[in-house]
Amino acid sequence: MARPRASSVGAAPEARLLRLVADLTRRFASLLAGAAGPKGPLADAVTFLVSCAEQTAAASESAAGEGEATHPVAGPVPGSIAPIDRLSLALGLAPFELDLALLAGLPEEHEGFADVLRGLHPRGEPRATAALASQLLCADGAQRRLVRQALVAGTPARSGLVRLVEDAPYPERNLVLAEALWPVLQGLDAWPSSVGVDAPPAPAIGLDGWLAAPEVRRARRALELGQPVTLLVLADHDDVGIHRASALVDSVGVPSVRLRLGPDPSHEAERLAQLHAIARGAIPVVRFALPDGPAGSVEAPTFAEFPGPVVLVLRNGTPIAHVRRPLLPLPAELLRPGDRARMWRTVLPELSSEAPSLASRLALEPGLAAEVALDARAAAALDERPLALADVAASARVRSTVALSSGVKIVRPSARWEQLVLRPERRAQLREAVDRLLGQVRVLDEWRFLEGRAGARGVRMLFAGPPGTGKTLSAEVLAATLGVDLLVVDISRVVSKWIGETEKNLAQVFGAAERSTAVLLFDEADALFGKRTEVSDAHDRYANLETAYLLSRLERFEGMAILSTNLRDNIDPAFLRRLEFVIDFDEPEMAERETLWRAHVPPSAPLADGVDFRELAKLYPVVGGLIRNAAVAAAFLAAAEGQPVSQHHFVRSMKREYEKSGRAFPGIPPRLASATRH
Repeated sequence: MARPRASSVGAAPEARLLRLVADLTRRFASLLAGAAGPKGPLADAVTFLVSCAEQTAAASESAAGEGEATHPVAGPVPGSIAPIDRLSLALGLAPFELDLALLAGLPEEHEGFADVLRGLHPRGEPRATAALASQLLCADGAQRRLVRQALVAGTPARSGLVRLVEDAPYPERNLVLAEALWPVLQGLDAWPSSVGVDAPPAPAIGLDGWLAAPEVRRARRALELGQPVTLLVLADHDDVGIHRASALVDSVGVPSVRLRLGPDPSHEAERLAQLHAIARGAIPVVRFALPDGPAGSVEAPTFAEFPGPVVLVLRNGTPIAHVRRPLLPLPAELLRPGDRARMWRTVLPELSSEAPSLASRLALEPGLAAEVALDARAAAALDERPLALADVAASARVRSTVALSSGVKIVRPSARWEQLVLRPERRAQLREAVDRLLGQVRVLDEWRFLEGRAGARGVRMLFAGPPGTGKTLSAEVLAATLGVDLLVVDISRVVSKWIGETEKNLAQVFGAAERSTAVLLFDEADALFGKRTEVSDAHDRYANLETAYLLSRLERFEGMAILSTNLRDNIDPAFLRRLEFVIDFDEPEMAERETLWRAHVPPSAPLADGVDFRELAKLYPVVGGLIRNAAVAAAFLAAAEGQPVSQHHFVRSMKREYEKSGRAFPGIPPRLASATRH
């Protein structure tokens, strides 16, 4: 039988573990020696165990001379202490319960132990059995009952530290140590397969205001004292929550591990995560991935028996079980523009003068802002030019893109102010809407207007007017000016006949817009924002509930939301009171129509002699959308004939637009009619 190699000697963190293993090995050797005799079939096993005990004891002394582990302990366990003792003290293990854990872990310590246990096992498996544990640790029947109690329902079993496995009678069942725990006891960094581990996020930049909030200060105090409380960081998105939770723990200088847990009805992953955190002397910062499905179908883990503080990152609305443990909620609300401005000055000092503008336009979390800064610098460096705001906006657009529901379409805006043909007062209102977002640092943070009011940082607008008058184009221009995407909501796919589904869909839409900092456009919004009705049946009652939810969520929205409608009178007055801007898009006058014709015919288009846009504008009083369609159709007619685009082509295409809309065609220009007759 192989003897332990010199390379199996552990380093300083496992000195205590080696001493315990050496002591258990001596007792194991004595048990076998008494049963086997000097020349029995187990003589080789006894020889190995005696030699192993001596070498392990020597290794423990050597490791102890190099110094013990110095990681602080989470919870009530004080001082510098070995991982095995962290577990023993935190779980309150009796000496024989600690021995059970060591016995279960022996096969992972050295292949020689696995060989010895395989020779003793009734089925030839390299595991210690419950019977072996009783023979090794118990002197009488009373002690045997204690061991059985510990393995079946005691602390080792409840905590998941030691499990009894195999479908066999109790004496022949195997003792198995918690997954991946033995390497941790040796000072190595190993984790169970069911527990995800996140890398530390970017440093907390711009979170000073959040960390100074009263509820967060209270949580920091609980962390400093190591109190057994559960801190609930509640956010609309996991990435936001985990960054806030990490900043919270880092702000008090305590060690932590960042973990990911999924749905687990057996709570096995939760128990494993708890054991590993205890062994490391670290506070678990746990992100729980809530699956899609009805609310309340899965409860989040609680770590109810963890001896110290736990930080849980949950999405808003995640159900949590009732536990006899203090719960301290910490909402991870969006950063104020003032905090975001300080964040942008830190991550992008080259654009410090633009920090207030970036703070108002891009409501990003610090971790995402740091990544955006890396992208922007790389793009500028490759082009050998100074860093520009456009680089930041382009990276933010890509980095902050979120998964969208089927009822939302993302538009990369390219429209420009020059393409908008509107009356001066309408253009001025659009500019004011942009300024209302860009000026938030001064008005809301420095001057303290609307202090404490939910949704004060949002801009809500109504675009009302006939189809084709430039409502969607104006929304795209606003998004392009802010350097963000435009999210267009398909009302027909958001509204559901199923009770509660519309509210769920709307919550996803608003959440996606806030996380991606996009402009949100509800096209043909009167279908969703229409007037409430008197309740005559259950359908009316639930329709009114949907409207009430929409009112509340729109009022709390922290971005730019645009409602577009063809009929302003159909919008519920309750919505109108909550809007900062109501802009009417009227049908264009003749001068505006002429400008539209010129805007939709590019300078590169070949025009025949006699093309008169003023004549077209005077004769055909239509909206910009129809003018655009007619201009494009005329170009294709001319291309098919191999000729420049003429006035005849524009008139023919305009006639088709009148026919499509069911309107009477005013006729062709008199000069063209005269030329046709002759």
